[in-house]
Amino acid sequence: MAQPSQTANPADALDRKRAYLTPNVTTYYQEPIVMDHGDGCYLYDAQGKRYLDFFGGILTVSVGHAHPQVNQAVADQLQRLTHVSTLYLTEPMLALAERLAKITPGRLQKSFFTSSGTEANETAIAMARTATGSYEVLALRHSYSGRSALAMTLTGQSAWRMGMHGVPGVVQVMNAYCYRCPFGRTPDTCGLECAKDVEETIRTATSGRVAGVIAEPIQGVGGFITPPDAYLQELARIVRKYGGLFISDEVQTGFGRTGKRFGIEHAGVEPDVMTFAKGLANGVPIGATIATPEVADHYDAPTIATFGGNPVSARAALATLDVMEQQQLTENARVQGVFLREGLEELQKRYRILGDVRGRGLMQGLEFVRSDKQPAPDLVGEFLERTKAEGLLIGKGGLYGNTVRIAPPLTVTRSQVQDALDAMERALRAMYQAQPELNHVS
Repeated sequence: MAQPSQTANPADALDRKRAYLTPNVTTYYQEPIVMDHGDGCYLYDAQGKRYLDFFGGILTVSVGHAHPQVNQAVADQLQRLTHVSTLYLTEPMLALAERLAKITPGRLQKSFFTSSGTEANETAIAMARTATGSYEVLALRHSYSGRSALAMTLTGQSAWRMGMHGVPGVVQVMNAYCYRCPFGRTPDTCGLECAKDVEETIRTATSGRVAGVIAEPIQGVGGFITPPDAYLQELARIVRKYGGLFISDEVQTGFGRTGKRFGIEHAGVEPDVMTFAKGLANGVPIGATIATPEVADHYDAPTIATFGGNPVSARAALATLDVMEQQQLTENARVQGVFLREGLEELQKRYRILGDVRGRGLMQGLEFVRSDKQPAPDLVGEFLERTKAEGLLIGKGGLYGNTVRIAPPLTVTRSQVQDALDAMERALRAMYQAQPELNHVS
């Protein structure tokens, strides 16, 4: 076990952050945590306090912190070869590309490697435009695609656009946010009005031919909004009707997170293009875009990602995939996800400020509300502070800032899930004791 370092206390660290980092490098909690080391599903701060990590570096630490098998693969590769660029071939890059072709759904086969999800999504849009000859791209409201100019334009949340007007050629369409249906319908009566509106948008707000649509099977930063399978099926049908491709953004949902290898597999849709990052390499920077041969073969103009296919990142990814297969972590995500979901739904019955529970596998969201579904971001802030005090780390998100995001490493055990549920229950109970008026939320 690593020993705590002599890192400055939180107050000193916050002073240094203000002095040397840009102000949009935000941190959770009134008093930020200075992390020192991790082990499996646990993180330890600079003072040695242990936390149960149920956010995994924003769904990135997929097989646990400091996994010895992944770390050894990285160490071995560092001693052998660190970087040469894609002007030369390396075995780790070729092996990872071959591995992705074998495990991804449908006819996806050819990959282009980058260093982040932003770059992966940029590449996917470029592929769709070159393959179809069309320029306009559909993106979903409440989505998040990254931090470049194009990726921020694809993002369906104004707060993540940094006040920029965006780049041309992107059209936002209706997503399936069933808890807050913009048509005032319930899931059993909506008739997929949101999907029908997508076709109407193509016919009225585009040239009538589109390059494609980019969709997260579960919207991550959007607050784990989980559309019905039928919506994604209809979305793919509609965009293909108008000459476009279906791009599945699996940056957060990929590699077992939802209880299937890829999030889109729940809907049975075979993408034309798929993007990855985050959990693919357990925290080592990586991005990847894979496409069918007929799409990928149009992507032939000169381009390069300097660190794309880096042998160290590729070895980390291969080792991560090995661990997932050897430990059957996709199945573990499904099983522990069912247990987690049942526990969250029990909490919802007792605490009415939990307006919605949604997600799949080990990707579960809690939407905090007051009466009449009024978003309650202040309650999320209090909940995070109280769960921190309980030694539990979770995330938050959503357009209204009122959704808690729960996503532990895929190695999580039943007892750790129970520990997290117990910590959340204690936090909620304390909130109700401190604010008796919460008992009247309906």
